[in-house]
Amino acid sequence: MGKTAYDLFRHEAGGTRWQRIPPTEKRGRVHTSTVTVAVLPLVQANQLRIDPKDIDLQFTRGSGAGGQHRNVTASAVQLTHRPTGIRVRIENERSQHANRETAIEILRSRLVEQQQAKQQNQRNRKRQQQVGSGMRGDKIRTVQTRRDLVVDHRTGKRCSYKRYQRGELRLLR
Repeated sequence: MGKTAYDLFRHEAGGTRWQRIPPTEKRGRVHTSTVTVAVLPLVQANQLRIDPKDIDLQFTRGSGAGGQHRNVTASAVQLTHRPTGIRVRIENERSQHANRETAIEILRSRLVEQQQAKQQNQRNRKRQQQVGSGMRGDKIRTVQTRRDLVVDHRTGKRCSYKRYQRGELRLLR
């Protein structure tokens, strides 16, 4: 929608009661639906940089089969990220350098995953605040197509549904 979409739609968040008579309704009964809308800003992807001072690095001997080389060489790498407490231990390769690179990549991916989960939780919390329970009582607006009426319950303003549909009248501004 573009960079200005959030500014255009940020006041449209909440529940809406939609009353209509479908074309298939023979007896003229009004059908009522509830629609919830959440308007959230776009989350920017951050580049994750790990400060080497935040990492505890330990080298140990690998365990398991591997013969004399494995018993003599400290090629296993264990990283601990101090701020988060995340630990990574790698002993797959023969080389300490290769194990260190792999461990740093795994640590970076775990930190990114943790950061994304935190952002997702914040986003879900914001969405829940805007939408509410989705019940009819939480509505911000009522649209009645049969009576050609739109009512904004926050401001008390009313307008024609056709004018609202064309965007001629903004209820909140």
